[in-house]
Amino acid sequence: MFTKCYASTLTGIDAMTVEVEVNITPGLGMFLVGLPDNAVRESQERIRSSFANCGLHMPGKKIVVNLAPADIRKEGTALDLTIAVAILAAAGEVSDTLTSQYMIMGELSLDGTLKPIRGALPMAVNARERGFRGFILPSENAAEAAVVEGLEIIGAESLRQVVGFLNGEIAIPPTREMPDSLPAATPPYTEDFADVKGQAHVKRALEVAAAGGHNVLMIGSPGSGKTMLARRMPSIMPPMTAEESLETTKIHSVAGKTGCSRGLITQRPFRSPHHLASRVSIIGGGANPLPGEISLAHNGILFLDELPEFGRSTLEILRQPLEDKKVVVTRAKYSVEYPANFMLVAAMNPCPCGYYNHPTKECLCSAGSVFRYMNRISGPLLDRIDMHIEVVPVALDEIADDTPQERSAAIRERVVRARSIQEERFRDMPGIHTNAMMNSAMIRRFCPLDDSCRAILSTAMERLNLSARAYDRIIKVARTIADIEGAERIATAHIAEAINYRSLDRENWGR
Repeated sequence: MFTKCYASTLTGIDAMTVEVEVNITPGLGMFLVGLPDNAVRESQERIRSSFANCGLHMPGKKIVVNLAPADIRKEGTALDLTIAVAILAAAGEVSDTLTSQYMIMGELSLDGTLKPIRGALPMAVNARERGFRGFILPSENAAEAAVVEGLEIIGAESLRQVVGFLNGEIAIPPTREMPDSLPAATPPYTEDFADVKGQAHVKRALEVAAAGGHNVLMIGSPGSGKTMLARRMPSIMPPMTAEESLETTKIHSVAGKTGCSRGLITQRPFRSPHHLASRVSIIGGGANPLPGEISLAHNGILFLDELPEFGRSTLEILRQPLEDKKVVVTRAKYSVEYPANFMLVAAMNPCPCGYYNHPTKECLCSAGSVFRYMNRISGPLLDRIDMHIEVVPVALDEIADDTPQERSAAIRERVVRARSIQEERFRDMPGIHTNAMMNSAMIRRFCPLDDSCRAILSTAMERLNLSARAYDRIIKVARTIADIEGAERIATAHIAEAINYRSLDRENWGR
């Protein structure tokens, strides 16, 4: 007997429908065709064991399972449940009335219980787009899939329960979207800028960076507060929109990092990989491609602490994603695209000992070692970082001062206002949301400069020997500063402040 069930397979952060066809004929053996990988092939033994432990009958005939389209490679264990149900339907043990109305996915344990899968959210989106009535999947993934409206989400605990549901013997109530699965207006943060004493100029710079989505590099001696400041950046970022939340959750779902009972991700990601992380873990890919750290930081922050300690090749692969806001993983027969619209926040010491340009401590490094240390960061990568901020150690009297510091909530309000101005500015430009994303044509349109602004910028270009890319980035930062102040046009004060955020372009650094 022939039957067909439906599943999904991941392609990047999206999913495509897979038809699981089963034909049972006289003979012996079970055959899987349709480009299954090793994990899919091994499903045969998991299915046999789960059948035996659930009191189900494995047909003693020849079973041919085809995964269509047959020219697309099928990976992972999420097809276990689909194949098992298709076999039971072909054998007449499961009614085929509902099997064509539901997408079915899940990994089987040997005892027939269901284990969670990766990519439940994009699979649910695909099921809705293909017109399925619902989606049957492990109960641990139900909350994640339930954020997709117009789809009946059936969370099951075991194969036996799925069989009972399809046969009309068991009623499983659909999982509903949790109230807290939508983006929150003011998500809670345990770390606040009020905890940081002093560093007013750095806080101002980080506010500008958050308001315009600009990449920022903090450079300063050990203990000056670089990491402390960076870890409080999420507390001043604007709330995620529903679209951003859905896209971010899809990426984390594909990577298997959404957790067991969460719906949409409502806080902007903050990823902080160690400097020994491999290139693949940063950029994504691998034998079975998965999103890397730069994609997991999509719509959020990628924090690279001790930037020069990262491998040179690891840092250089960031250059293209910083410009294109995406990464393409290419293989011989296919390519996968992952979004990578992140804000880079990096921190570094100014020299190997950490005390170059320190106000009180003497640097023990030679001029050559300082130069070599600074040159671990290539010029093209520095060019793509909008703001270079010098972080000076906090004086003792500032540390002991008990005067309340400005809280993140107040800074966040200004950031949100500036972002709303940018959203209005770019409302007719799909994919452009912040000043940092402007191209040259947009800069000419939205950032006109008067003669005094051009004069200041020309002087800075000559003295600092800036590139054309740095020229554009200074204007973008100046536009953000003007937005924070609610100014319609860029003024000389805005240009001057933006130029001041290019510390590493000054002659005294690493020379």
